[in-house]
Amino acid sequence: MPVYTVSQVTRYLRDSLERDTLLTDLWVQGEVSNCRRYPTGHTYFTLKDASACLRCVAFHRTPGNALLEDGQEVLVQGRISFYEPRGEVNLYVAVVQPVGTGALALEFARLKARLEAEGLFARKRPLPPFPRRIGVATSPVGAVWHDIQTTIRRRYPLVELVLAPCQVQGDGAADSIVEALEVLGQEPGIDLVILARGGGSLEELWPFNEERVARAIFRCPVPVITGIGHETDTTIADLVADLRAPTPTAAAQQAVPDRTDLLHRVDALLQKADAFWHRQWARHAQALEGLERRLRHCAPNTHTPRQQVDKLLSQAQRAVQRLLGERRRMLASMEARLEALNPQRVLERGYAVVTRQGNSQPITHPRQVATGDALTVRVAGGTFGARAEW
Repeated sequence: MPVYTVSQVTRYLRDSLERDTLLTDLWVQGEVSNCRRYPTGHTYFTLKDASACLRCVAFHRTPGNALLEDGQEVLVQGRISFYEPRGEVNLYVAVVQPVGTGALALEFARLKARLEAEGLFARKRPLPPFPRRIGVATSPVGAVWHDIQTTIRRRYPLVELVLAPCQVQGDGAADSIVEALEVLGQEPGIDLVILARGGGSLEELWPFNEERVARAIFRCPVPVITGIGHETDTTIADLVADLRAPTPTAAAQQAVPDRTDLLHRVDALLQKADAFWHRQWARHAQALEGLERRLRHCAPNTHTPRQQVDKLLSQAQRAVQRLLGERRRMLASMEARLEALNPQRVLERGYAVVTRQGNSQPITHPRQVATGDALTVRVAGGTFGARAEW
């Protein structure tokens, strides 16, 4: 006969309970008793009816935790497990609802709690400030698509709208929404997506509470804005989306900037730039004035050296004038002397220059000629021929 340890038995009990698909997701109705809420926010209580009781644990973030009070009739959803250290079977509660809640509301609470635990509601991506292409997943008929076009055209006409038509209520609506989101996610250049439909009852809006729609929104590669129903309507799709708008028109307003606001902002920026450059100009002008004053203060006194330079220039000018005068007088004297020695002047005084014809050498002595030599006589007025005779 095999013998087991306590740990082996309790582990087997825990594993057996957690493998049972019925016990991993079940709804239980009963009366709350022995309710103890700790500072951590966790609540330990017993759920009982007329013939049995079940120990329960609701952690501090469990939706509906505040409803747990002794004597309160509630409906809880959770899983059964075995707590080995104490040897206790516990129901770990995921959702608490008051008795009388409808099936859709219970399913909404259950799915909300599960997706929130997975972190699908925590991611909120920033919207692009100036989108160029916006995908819209909605019905092509009805007022929603028209309102989105009108709102965006009025606020920011530069953007391009890309419609992915889909069914927004009834059988097959959830699959149609998923397909539209996938198409827009694959469309090149899409900056964000608007998922929208008008108001309706909980049943009409239920496709936006389907898990596959929530996961399609989470998988979308660009931010998603939801505008589903009216302001009081909140769906699972709204919780997963990066931004929830109360209405389709509000979603269009959130998706794009207002051109009027942009013009005001541009005007304000221009005024700030103008004021900035005026301040810069004034600051630099003051700096230049200061530098000018410093230069004037630091510049050397050039008045006395300038007077000395002027005096030296005057003296040099007079010396040059004297030198030029002396040189002119010397030139005039030399010119007079040269003029006195000019042969032409000698000829004008009655002298003549005699040469043999064909020879330019002047005859200075009678022995240089013989009787009958042909001679050329040059006087002041010209030349003439002559013949020597003895």
